[in-house]
Amino acid sequence: MSYILTILDKTPSFGENCFIAPNATIIGDVAMGNNCSIWFNAVVRGDVNFIKMGNQVNVQDGAVIHCTYEKNATIIGNNVSIGHNALVHGCTIHDNVLIGMGSIVMDRCEIHSNSIVAAGAVLLEGTVVEAGSIYAGVPAKKVKDISENLISGEINRIANNYVKYASWFDAYNDAKK
Repeated sequence: MSYILTILDKTPSFGENCFIAPNATIIGDVAMGNNCSIWFNAVVRGDVNFIKMGNQVNVQDGAVIHCTYEKNATIIGNNVSIGHNALVHGCTIHDNVLIGMGSIVMDRCEIHSNSIVAAGAVLLEGTVVEAGSIYAGVPAKKVKDISENLISGEINRIANNYVKYASWFDAYNDAKK
């Protein structure tokens, strides 16, 4: 069963059609839009500040989303994919963004729309990712502008696939009732 915990009178809230994996953990001041999914062993911890997610956000297996006490909330826009084992902390992610597997996004980073943070990239504190770009490396730097093919072929494809994957679990759970 998922761990959905209230702390300091703050309880997570969910939009419509959200999938929460049985072993995901969601704590405190967390607000999700519609069609979001929190996958296996993911942690979304709004205990020390708030976390706000738009619509169609997927937080993949093992990812951690947190914030900084009295300093930096975490704000995630619409149509965002947070890859497996990524760490997103006290930052702002705008719409249509892919955060690659195993990447780290530190406090006060701002990732503008239609961007990709490559797998394994480390965005140091305060990094600003330009709209329509790909950042990679340690520390992460801009490696190129993103093509329209990558926006539709990767960012949108992955976000849409995770809505589909979540529906499989709903169908499975409905069949068990």
